[in-house]
Amino acid sequence: MYGFNETFMQLLSLLAVSMFVIAIAKKVRQPYSIALVIVGLLLGISQIPFLEAAETFITQSNVFQAIVISLFLPILLGDATLKLPFSSLMEQKKPVLALAFGGTLLSFVIIALAGYYLMGLPLIVAFTFAALMSATDPISVISIFKSLGVPKSIVTIIEGESLFNDGIAVVLFQISSVYLLSYLEMGWMGLGSGMLLFLKFSLGGIAVGGLMGYLFSQAIRLYDDYPLEIGFSMLLFFGSYFIAEHFAVSGVIAVVVGGLVFGSYGARIGMSETTKININSFWEVIALIANSLIFLMIGLEIKYIDFADKWPLIGAAVVIVLLGRTVALYASVAFIRHFPGSWKMILNWGGLKGSLSIALALSLPPSFEGRADVLVLTFSVVVFSLLVQGLSMKPLVLKLGLSGEKAKRTS
Repeated sequence: MYGFNETFMQLLSLLAVSMFVIAIAKKVRQPYSIALVIVGLLLGISQIPFLEAAETFITQSNVFQAIVISLFLPILLGDATLKLPFSSLMEQKKPVLALAFGGTLLSFVIIALAGYYLMGLPLIVAFTFAALMSATDPISVISIFKSLGVPKSIVTIIEGESLFNDGIAVVLFQISSVYLLSYLEMGWMGLGSGMLLFLKFSLGGIAVGGLMGYLFSQAIRLYDDYPLEIGFSMLLFFGSYFIAEHFAVSGVIAVVVGGLVFGSYGARIGMSETTKININSFWEVIALIANSLIFLMIGLEIKYIDFADKWPLIGAAVVIVLLGRTVALYASVAFIRHFPGSWKMILNWGGLKGSLSIALALSLPPSFEGRADVLVLTFSVVVFSLLVQGLSMKPLVLKLGLSGEKAKRTS
């Protein structure tokens, strides 16, 4: 009992810090995610006695990975799918699909090859790092977009891209970190096996999520009881994730597909307006708590990262990730007619990296050769992304004239 109480108090102390930082950030109208990372970094390099135990507990790799991937990730994905109407997604399906699939795969290949040939990373390390850099985290960007009145189409594109490319990035990470070497030994047959495994992970996740979303959509038709329907949504998000993982397919893709079905089809056939308001409010609160701890934990991780003699490698990694994103984005949307150049610039610079990348990196076993390099590079790029790209996003939006009424006239 004492151990449980101590753990609970450790989490509560970090949550208290998170809520205090968010309250201040909202008061001064700044993205709370960036503020939390900065505070986490400061806490990580300082010695505050009553927070030391909490920091040590929460930043252990197995704890962080379990909390972020198994608990928080289904929450954040589920919340995002409920907020993203399928009709809006369909209106922007061309750029969303182009970025989520073509852009993600192209940036993965570019970063992997550059890491191997230019940075001198071992092949498996280069491809694993590239997979981690394929996931985007638009939380900070979206909060800035909404506060400035950026066109809804841009918000939909960046949200849709993130939802789908998170699933693809996790699949690429699993293949790169676990199966890559054995597939390389098989030659061209290995390439075919890798593609089949990718399809298995992806299509399996789609099937599980689609089925679960449909079943729970039918279930809520029988009730007009929002507490029960909120409970159904929890079962859907966590059930989709863990059932998919049990069958060795993508849990992330399952949650995204299940949430989209439930949030659009299910909402249309089985949710009253009262239920819609309450279910969205519930998940917004849960997502806020999850995000607050995630971004604070990212900053706290600094005390466990060894930067010694790694600065040239870090600088090269940041440049390569930025160039990979730029080439992949412009190439993937090149065929879309009348796609504004200002939108391309915003989407390119807004492709921030976040908690999923760090959680996946921390999930690498100690026996993984090059784990230390992957951790250093991933942490450094994520922090650069959140602080430099995140803090410069507002001036860029204003410079491009994509805020408020001016954006409405040009969109």
